[in-house]
Formats: sequence, structure tokens, C-alpha cells
Amino acid sequence: MPSSIAPPARPLNRNDYKTLSLSALGGALEFYDFIIFVFFATVVGKLFFPADMPEWLRLMQTFGIFAAGYLARPLGGIIMAHFGDLLGRKKMFTLSIFMMAVPTLIMGLLPTYAQIGLWAPILLLLMRVIQGAAIGGEVPGAWVFVSEHVPPRHIGYACGTLTSGLTAGILLGSLVATAINTIYTPEQVSDYAWRIPFLLGGVFGLFSVYLRRWLHETPIFAEMQQRKTLAAELPLRAVLRDHRGAIVLSMLLTWLLSAGIVVVILMTPTVLQTIYHFSPTVSLQANSLAIVTLSLGCILSGALADRFGAGRVLIAGCALLLATSWTLYHSLLDHPNWLFPLYTLTGLFVGVVGVVPYVMVKAFPPVVRFSGLSFSYNVAYAVFGGLTPLVVSLLMKESPMGPAYYVAVICTMGMLVGAYLWKRGR
Repeated sequence: MPSSIAPPARPLNRNDYKTLSLSALGGALEFYDFIIFVFFATVVGKLFFPADMPEWLRLMQTFGIFAAGYLARPLGGIIMAHFGDLLGRKKMFTLSIFMMAVPTLIMGLLPTYAQIGLWAPILLLLMRVIQGAAIGGEVPGAWVFVSEHVPPRHIGYACGTLTSGLTAGILLGSLVATAINTIYTPEQVSDYAWRIPFLLGGVFGLFSVYLRRWLHETPIFAEMQQRKTLAAELPLRAVLRDHRGAIVLSMLLTWLLSAGIVVVILMTPTVLQTIYHFSPTVSLQANSLAIVTLSLGCILSGALADRFGAGRVLIAGCALLLATSWTLYHSLLDHPNWLFPLYTLTGLFVGVVGVVPYVMVKAFPPVVRFSGLSFSYNVAYAVFGGLTPLVVSLLMKESPMGPAYYVAVICTMGMLVGAYLWKRGR
């Protein structure tokens, strides 16, 4: 690939910051749309399945519909990445948020089981699958988009900022769900208020589609287009044939990213309530603080990777995450008053995952970058994101330290990958 494709060495300018802020905002709103479902799973289950269905079966089917979104990620991501490598990053970047906003809006307007019977859960499942396909294209597409806009020495900062926007979407979902359940009574939530977060998400998503009109195609793709050096064959075929090492590296780092988010951020509030006997309010307050520091940690680790290299940051970040998470799960039974400082600090070090997209973006050449990153990330996330809660639950049957054991294994793997990257000067 001609070296002239790389943007010249320069500081970040006004256009770079505009691209980063619009991309991060869109990513946050899209992630909000994807996860808001889980906060209202109980209510949705009662409204979209038969009233005489056993509670356990209803919840199982509701979470099955939630999981369907994850299963649709790899296919949606691979298809969108294929066209992103051939037709342009911006087109797919805009399409992904449109494909997320419209189903979210429709979910807020769907008739219930009492109104249309079996069609209610079928339509809900269809909307969820479309959402999954959209998120599969959005996350890798966003990383590629921002990394190809900024100068090479700021790629870590750009990817870290975008990742922090995605994590902010989780926080936004949690805050909106808390607000709805505070303002409305349980009867009002079940009657109509559960629809409000979905309608808000749909409207905000469509607004993001409008905002993305102001973004431009990446300079790297535009130059490849001009030089007619786009992929001459199916991009994914070239990735699977020529870039297996990059795929393995990217999948291992996706495991680190998914485990950090799923265990420390998504599962821990439930662990705090069931094992350590904190109230739901205290658990969610601590979790919200951890998400705030996670977002800051993503930006910080990305910026440090630009300066010191991804290898060193991974080694240090994973070592600190191992130490703080182990202390968190080990000490709370004896020192419950340590919850807020420990969880806040652990959230900050989960931010080491801000380095992950920096490594993945650099692992693949521009001509197949979107396809390579999307395939590795989405397949690994579908496998590890799905298996992690199951494995942690089994470990917790043996010991309350189950989450700490799992995070320790992942951090050790992250340090080994960091050592490999450091040795190779990355």
C-alpha cells in the first residue's frame, strides 16, 4: 500500500474533533438503543408473551430475544464491512445507525400479545435481529472511520474516545431506566411508560443519522478509490487467507474487551446484590460511577498507547485491573464501605480496553481493514460475550470469588498479548 495514503503528521484540528464528537455521540445513542431492552426485560416479557406462561419460561424467552441481537451481530457486521471496504466507510457508518434507530422506534410502538397474539413476540424478535445486525456494523465501522480520519500518531486517542462514547451509551440506558422507574408507578410503567425509552432512542437515533450527513468519507478510503486500489476480490476471503495472525490477535483482545465489560460492568451489580447483599440502589449508584471512570479510562489508555505503544499500556493496565478487581471481590464482605472507591478504581482500569481497537485497526491493511476488524471482533464477541456469563455463573457456584478468577485469567492473557506487542515494537 502506498505510504502516501497515510495522513501527514499534524496535530488534531477542528474537523478531527468534529468527526470524533459526532461519531462518539452516534455510537453512544446506538449503544443505548441496543441495551435499553435489557433494563425493561421483565415488563416486556409480561406484555409480549401469554399471561398464563410460567414466569421462568417467559423470562427465558425474553432474554432469548435479547440474545438474538448478539447472534445477529457477526452476520450483520461481516456484510456491512464487505460493502464498507468496497463502497465506502461513511455509507455503512450512516446505514448502521439508521438500522438501529428505526427498529428501536418500532419497538416502542408495537402492539402487545393481548392485542395481536403470537405476532407480538415474532415482530419483537425481528426488530431485535435487525438491531443486532446494525450494532455488528457500527462498532468496527466507527473505529475504522475515526482512525482513518485522524493523523497516525493520534489513532489511539481517537479509538479510545469512540470507545468511551459506546460505554457512555450503557450509562445513558441505566440512567433513563432509573428515571422512568422513579417517575412512574409500576402500573404506569407496565401500561405505557416502558415505551418512552424506546421512542426516545428511535428519535435520538434518527437525529444522529441527520448529524452524520456532515461527516466526510475517510481520506484513506477516498485515496484508495482514486488510485483504484480497492479490494479486487471478496475482502473477507483475503482476510482469512492472508491475515490469520491479525485475526487471532484481534479475537484475543476482543475477549479481553468483552470480559471486562460483561463481568465488571454488566454482571457485577447483580453480584453485589446477591453475594454481598448491597441494595439495588447502592449497587446501581456504584455501577454508574464505575462506568464514568471506565469512559475516562478508555480515552486515557488510547492516548497513552499513542505515546508509549499498545504493548506497554496493555501490560500495565491489565496488571492494575487484576489487582483492583481481585481486591474488590475479595474485601467487600469484610469492608462493605470500600465499595465506591474500589469499584470506581476498577472501572477506571477496565478502561484498558480502549487500547483494543488501536491494535486491531493497525493489524489490518486499509484495503481489507473493515472486513478484517469486523469479522474478528463480531465472531469473538458472539462467542466470548455469550459464554462469559455462563462460565462466571458456574465459577460462582464454587466460590463467591468466581468473577475475580475469570478476570484474573483474562488479565493474564492481556499481559501476555501486551508482552508480544511490546517485543514487536507495537
